[in-house]
Amino acid sequence: MVDGIRFKVCGLTSLLDAEFADACGADFLGFILHPGSPRRIALDQYRAIAPRLAGRSKVAVSVEPTQAAMAAMIEAGFDRFQIHFGEGVPLSTLEEWSRAVGTDRLWLAPKLAPGRAVPEALLPLAGTFLLDTFQPEGFGGSGRTGDWKGFAMHRQLHSSKTWILAGGLNPENIGPALAESGARFVDVNSGVESNPGVKDHSKLRAFVLAIQRAAGMSV
Repeated sequence: MVDGIRFKVCGLTSLLDAEFADACGADFLGFILHPGSPRRIALDQYRAIAPRLAGRSKVAVSVEPTQAAMAAMIEAGFDRFQIHFGEGVPLSTLEEWSRAVGTDRLWLAPKLAPGRAVPEALLPLAGTFLLDTFQPEGFGGSGRTGDWKGFAMHRQLHSSKTWILAGGLNPENIGPALAESGARFVDVNSGVESNPGVKDHSKLRAFVLAIQRAAGMSV
């Protein structure tokens, strides 16, 4: 946490970057397991570095996982489970995910077209919701910023839930993003990279400093 703002560094693929993110104050370390992502880490690779990250909060990031995939993530010992999904996923499938890990450990990341609200039926299934930039062709990782005003609306209407702002955040725009969205929990990925899956440590330091400046201005 940095001056009251929690943040997750996502798309980690190496122990070096994970340890640096932790040293910078990251509350959560995110590992993308989706095969279609350029930042994917295989479960075997994750298992190899996980013992060196004992005590850190680690998040499995997946897209519409099967029951077998969910079981494998649970067995790997992740602390939280961030699941991206489209509108066509049946409610019964979301309920299965929720039962598998519990509402307190499930982070739902619905794919919402501009102007769409998180369906009310989803709210009881998770304690945390991540809102990423909408892209018709995929799930996250676009590097484009999202609907900050829409995020603020969700956060105000459903204040009992934890809301995570994601999508194109970087050292240059995190200040305006926090001011417009009201976010107190953010997710950073491509905005602090030199290449997909490789974090730029100077950019990550700059991101943390930008949060500190933004938090100081809001006092």
